[in-house]
Amino acid sequence: MNRISSLFGISLPIIQGGMAWCSGWRLASAVSENGGLGLLSAGSMTPDLLREHIQKCRAATTKPFGVNVPLMNPASAEYMNVIADEGVKIVFTSAGSPKKWTAWLHERGILVAHVVSSSKFAAKCEEAGVDAVVAEGTEAGGHNGREETTTLCLIPAVRRATSLPLIAAGGIATGEAMLAVEALGAEAVQIGTRFALTAESSAHEDFKRLCLSLEEGDTLLTLKKLSPTRLVKNALRTEIEQAEERGATKEDLLQLLGAGRARRGMLEGDLEQGELEIGQIAALLKGKPIQTVSEVMAEIVAEYKQTKVRLLG
Repeated sequence: MNRISSLFGISLPIIQGGMAWCSGWRLASAVSENGGLGLLSAGSMTPDLLREHIQKCRAATTKPFGVNVPLMNPASAEYMNVIADEGVKIVFTSAGSPKKWTAWLHERGILVAHVVSSSKFAAKCEEAGVDAVVAEGTEAGGHNGREETTTLCLIPAVRRATSLPLIAAGGIATGEAMLAVEALGAEAVQIGTRFALTAESSAHEDFKRLCLSLEEGDTLLTLKKLSPTRLVKNALRTEIEQAEERGATKEDLLQLLGAGRARRGMLEGDLEQGELEIGQIAALLKGKPIQTVSEVMAEIVAEYKQTKVRLLG
């Protein structure tokens, strides 16, 4: 047991990322049942749907699970009320100030972890009193920090900046990577891409199969004028790149995107006109089948143990 395992009451220091359109009750409960910490993604749900997923997750597992809340979402206050009302005890916050909700959540007996992309914001997490910090490198899929700091640079910098329990995220999909970030000071890993492509993920099967065929360089950090987002190469991303090259404004890009592009791509399977968010590490998974959460967890743990023996004897 380490500080993260003890804090969240889990047997394995593996946290499943709260990914929009991927992280529903089936995925979260499966990760929790297999010893990790499953997270529901509030950001792609209405408050009523979040309540439904919390209730279904609780019915599917007796193990701890949490909810990821992007603070920039206009419904974040409604999400928090649902979380408190339903008695969820773990919240991961992102895309906003950790000071905004931490005290309110603590008053209700809820643990708080906050996602950061720099050591500067990790220090602010400690000031805000959060219970743990997730340091996410630019390799990660979806929305990213503007610093574009890689995970191997970010983890030791955050470790120096704060004494908080530290979770590493971004480009982690194997037991070897888990051991590597542990060597840099992380006490757990948060894994997104690998879990987004499992059988239990709510993402569309066509999206999963496409991501399991990607080559190096097939994802790119784009939309930097809005919110830097790592996207798979497709017709939409090409349109975005061309617009950015022409000097498109924020307003131009918002108009180009319109509404519902992420849902259209990841949930509904429109591989050309939808937003396809996945991490760089997808290329390392090329050729793998769509695995169950149980298979993924067992593989990561076995790799971790084998690598530790190989390196340390």
